[in-house]
Amino acid sequence: MHYPIGLLFDLLASNSALPWNIIVHFKSFPEKDLLHCPSKDAIEAHFMSCMKEADALKHKSQVINEMQKKDHKQLWMGLQNDRFDQFWAINRKLMEYPAEENGFRYIPFRIYQTTTERPFIQKLFRPVAADGQLHTLGDLLKEVCPSAVAPEDGEKKNQVMIHGIEPMLETPLQWLSEHLSYPDNFLHISIIPQPTD
Repeated sequence: MHYPIGLLFDLLASNSALPWNIIVHFKSFPEKDLLHCPSKDAIEAHFMSCMKEADALKHKSQVINEMQKKDHKQLWMGLQNDRFDQFWAINRKLMEYPAEENGFRYIPFRIYQTTTERPFIQKLFRPVAADGQLHTLGDLLKEVCPSAVAPEDGEKKNQVMIHGIEPMLETPLQWLSEHLSYPDNFLHISIIPQPTD
């Protein structure tokens, strides 16, 4: 319940045929495997907590703290009711940055791997290098998860997926964060073994 459905698809079924078959159980909830959701309020609180964390990384929490309670509610209601315009009217503010800064303070990201016990990797990473060059997805992976990147003369062993697509490693990280972040404002990156077929 705490991972976006698109992330789950990337991690667990991206190499399978569509439509993705999901089995829903109404009895014998697997308490040992999944977090039980006590209420809709708990989901809203988790979502807002993620939004605040992302804004702390991007803007030192300045944007989210300047919003009123009704703005927070509009974000949640727009997402819950599948009303993009209602959601984006507020979320747009969280995706802006001053032009002189060339990007966010840090990129809110999480890297998930199917081959490790660790739930995800999350570290501080700036979108712009000290020399003013934009960091790319490849730069992030080389620093945070070097095993995900194939050596230049080596065989590609992993696929890097975001929203069901495999972006080029040369893609600027700031652009990815602005355009491919999930509604919680995090860039959820899946690293899965390269398909053999």
